[in-house]
Amino acid sequence: MKSRFRTFLLLNLGTAMSALGVYFFKMPNHFSTGGVTGVGIILGALFPGVSTGTYILFINLFMLALGAVFVSRSFGLRTVYCSVLFSFLIRALEWLFPMTGTLTDDRMLELFFAVLIPAVGSAILFNLEASTGGTDIVAMILRRYTNLDIGKALLLSDSLIVFGALLTFGIKTGLFCILGLLLKAMLVDNVIESLNLRKSFMVITTHPHEICNYITHNLHRGATVWNAKGAFTDEDRYIILTALSRSQAVSLRRFVKGEDAHAFLLISNSSEIFGKGFMRV
Repeated sequence: MKSRFRTFLLLNLGTAMSALGVYFFKMPNHFSTGGVTGVGIILGALFPGVSTGTYILFINLFMLALGAVFVSRSFGLRTVYCSVLFSFLIRALEWLFPMTGTLTDDRMLELFFAVLIPAVGSAILFNLEASTGGTDIVAMILRRYTNLDIGKALLLSDSLIVFGALLTFGIKTGLFCILGLLLKAMLVDNVIESLNLRKSFMVITTHPHEICNYITHNLHRGATVWNAKGAFTDEDRYIILTALSRSQAVSLRRFVKGEDAHAFLLISNSSEIFGKGFMRV
């Protein structure tokens, strides 16, 4: 229950961050960097009788219907929840905080926040195997029924939306949208890697029992031990391999140095560790 509650909170946090970034920074500046939000921003400008949030809501509902028909059991409940929540949050923000203009006069500053806040939110959701829907649902359908490269297909669709923003809002806003698309493509992957960052730990020591006991009983992690021999000294050694979080790695490093001053440590960063206690295969 604790794990499920944490996941639920993170789903809401990621969705809320995406909605806040879109509403306060993307929509007032017409930063259309792709996806359903980008289409909604363009439609809101071309047909101002209907709010941008309403366009986003109906497009997302249409995408959810497509997902229910074509993706079937592979269609994630988390994506459905986050997609609906995102759409209603945009509409709620339009009602609670009506925007008559941009927050500041610095569009470059607002572009960074327009990309950064939703990118962090999207990274949190992607890390939980969820999303706010939109073109991600199209990606699910393409993955199931075609052999297309999904990443390239999504990049192409986002590029077409950005081109539409250039035609709708002019060259200056269009260039901001192109820059935002490039920043988003780089930032989301980096944030996901940072969220998943773990430490791969290899210890060469003569005190394997003490170190393994600390790993299993104090850090509550597993470890693998195998025998080795020093090439120069020809003395027996033991190699301990384990994977830890960043805080656990600091604790183990201190313990090893206190237990075996001559131990040799190899510590490397990894964002893809699969197995019990880490990501599922």
